[in-house]
Amino acid sequence: MFENVCALPVEHDIFVQAIHPKEPLVAVGLASGDVHTYRLPPGAGDDDNDTTLTSANGFGTIDRIWRTRRHKGSCRTLGYSVDGASLYSAGTDGVVKIADCMTGQVTAKIAIPLDPSNGGIDAPTLVHALSPQSVVLTTDSGSLHIYDIRSLKGGEKVSLKPENTHRPHDDYVSSLTPLPPTQASTSGFSKQWVTTGGSTLAVTDLRRGVMVRSEDQDEELLSSVIVTGLSTKGTNVGEKVIVGAGNGVLTLWERGVWDDQDERIVVDRAKGGGESLDSIAMVPDGVGVGGKIVAVGMGNGGIRFAKIGPNKVVAELKHDELSQEGVIGLGFDVTGRMISSGGKTIKVWGEQTWQDVDEDEAKESATVNGKRDHESEDTDDSDKDMDDSSEEDEPKQKRKKRKRNKGKQQKGHGILQLSGLD
Repeated sequence: MFENVCALPVEHDIFVQAIHPKEPLVAVGLASGDVHTYRLPPGAGDDDNDTTLTSANGFGTIDRIWRTRRHKGSCRTLGYSVDGASLYSAGTDGVVKIADCMTGQVTAKIAIPLDPSNGGIDAPTLVHALSPQSVVLTTDSGSLHIYDIRSLKGGEKVSLKPENTHRPHDDYVSSLTPLPPTQASTSGFSKQWVTTGGSTLAVTDLRRGVMVRSEDQDEELLSSVIVTGLSTKGTNVGEKVIVGAGNGVLTLWERGVWDDQDERIVVDRAKGGGESLDSIAMVPDGVGVGGKIVAVGMGNGGIRFAKIGPNKVVAELKHDELSQEGVIGLGFDVTGRMISSGGKTIKVWGEQTWQDVDEDEAKESATVNGKRDHESEDTDDSDKDMDDSSEEDEPKQKRKKRKRNKGKQQKGHGILQLSGLD
C-alpha cells in the first residue's frame, strides 16, 4: 500500500507527533523537551508541471522550519488549533505553551493545575483543540480539563482556570477522539468526544460532562479513531469508534452504543498476547485497496492495515526494523502521505502504485540519505535558559507509547531529501 520515501533522524526519543490540518507540516515533541516542525513538499497540482514536488512523482526536500527547547523534562503532547495557525504543546514542567505554528514563537502559556492527590506537577498526556475557543487537556492523574482560551493573550504564563474538570477514567487518558457534530449543530464543531483510559471507554460532553462509561474490558485501551460512512442497515448509524488495545486486538464500538464493544479484529496473534496497538489513523478514502481501512502502529515497530467490513488485516509495513521501538505517532498529511514516528525516527510514506510494485520486484529501489546542516536558531527566547533535565534516563513509563529507543537509528530510504537539518 505504501512505500517509505524518507526517514528523518532526530537526536532524542520522540514522545508525540502532530500533523497540520491544512498544510504539509509535521511537528514532533521529544524526550529532551525539544519541539521540531518540518515542511514536506507540496502535493501534486492539476497540471503536469514537474516543479510541483511530491513523494509520488518527483524529488523534493523536507525542510525543518524551526526547532526549540520548549519544555523542561519532556514534551508529552502536541496539537494544532482547528485552523492550524497555532501549535499547542505541554510538558512535564506543568505548562501548556501556545505558539505560532510557522515561527515557533510562544504567544501564550497556561499553568496546568496541580495533582489533587499530592500537590505536585500533574504531567499532561493529551491536548486537543475542539474549536477556536475550547481546548481539552488530560493529565497523569486522570483529570480532563476544558479551557476557554479566548481570554489568552501575550506570552506570559497565566493561571487560567479550566471551565470544567472531569474524571472519565480511573487511570490516565490514553486517547481522545472527537465525535463528528450532528446535523443539528449550529457551530460545526464537535461538542462530544470519546476517551480511553485504563480498561474503559467513556463519552464526555462539553457542557454536560461525562455521559457514559463502558464496562471494564479486561484489556488496556491505548488508541482510538472514528470511521464514518459505514453501512446503515438495521440499527447501525454508519459510524464506529475503533479502539486499539494492549493485546493486539482492535475493538469496534457503534456510535451511541457505548456499554460494550460489538466487533473485534485480531491484528496480532503473537503467543502470550499480541503486540500493543499504540497508535491508529484512518487511511484517506481512495488510497490503497479501497474501502474503509485503518492504519495501526504497533509496539514492536510494525504498521498493519485493517479493512473494516469485512474485518481483516490486508497489509503490513515496518517503521523500525532495527530497534523495534513502538510507533507512537501515525497519521496522514493533506496530500495523503502517511507519517509515522517512533524511537528517534520520523518516516514519510507515499502510496505505492502497481508500477512501483513491479519495479521493486525487478530491482531494489535506490537509497537517498539526507544530510543535516547547521542548527537553526531557537525561536523562543523565553525558553533558552531551561535546564537539561529530561525523561530519557528515568525508569520505564507505564505508557507503552513512550517506550525508549533500544538500538541504532534507521537511515532514509526513498526520494525525498533532507534540507537544512543538523
